[in-house]
Amino acid sequence: MKRFAVVLGASGEIGQSICRQLAEDGWSLYLHWNRNGISELTQQLADEFPRQEFIALQSDLSQSGSAKLVADQVYDASCIVVASGQSIVKLLTETTSEDMDALWHVHVKNPVEAIRFISPFFHRHPKSYVVFVTSIWGETGASMETVYSAVKGAQSAFVKAYAKEMAPAGTRVNAVSPGFIQTKMNHFLSEEELEELQQEIPLGFGEPKDIADAVSFLVNGKADYMTGQILRINGGWHM
Repeated sequence: MKRFAVVLGASGEIGQSICRQLAEDGWSLYLHWNRNGISELTQQLADEFPRQEFIALQSDLSQSGSAKLVADQVYDASCIVVASGQSIVKLLTETTSEDMDALWHVHVKNPVEAIRFISPFFHRHPKSYVVFVTSIWGETGASMETVYSAVKGAQSAFVKAYAKEMAPAGTRVNAVSPGFIQTKMNHFLSEEELEELQQEIPLGFGEPKDIADAVSFLVNGKADYMTGQILRINGGWHM
């Protein structure tokens, strides 16, 4: 029987890497996207793994009701990976209500609603998985990213609570907490700032594949005695 995973935020660099790794692991995928198209990745995976299914789902998670749009197109799943999100770099005094609403919807409200709608499928399967891609800033906080840090912290709190709720049903709920991963999200940093940052991190910068490998570890039977955990993938930046 095919195993289906829903990947929210599949079109981002980390999301794409997660999708490629899960496909290699044998998962069929629902690939959620919003602004960045995902047809090329979907076709590549379908060509490479013809015995699996790859279905693209479009929805703007910054809007109310978008989680239901995603869930209504899902017909089975035993895994949900939340890799959706955007950062915002502003002083709190410069952060608007609209900024806050968008961050809350994309990082917390709509992913949690999607899980609420999709998780009844979990009862078809002896084991199921939920993984959030959070952030180091949800653990330590970041100046100029106060609201982003807050919603990432909320994700971690949800993981710990939902893990307790779903353990009797065989659902493992964990998070991967990246440090500095080289993606377009960090384009605003200057060369000098990047060099200073790299000197702070014992193992240097990470790659999207590092996060994908951690997600793969959590959802493929090698970490089934783990739940409610925040797995730090940060090169020793935060211990």
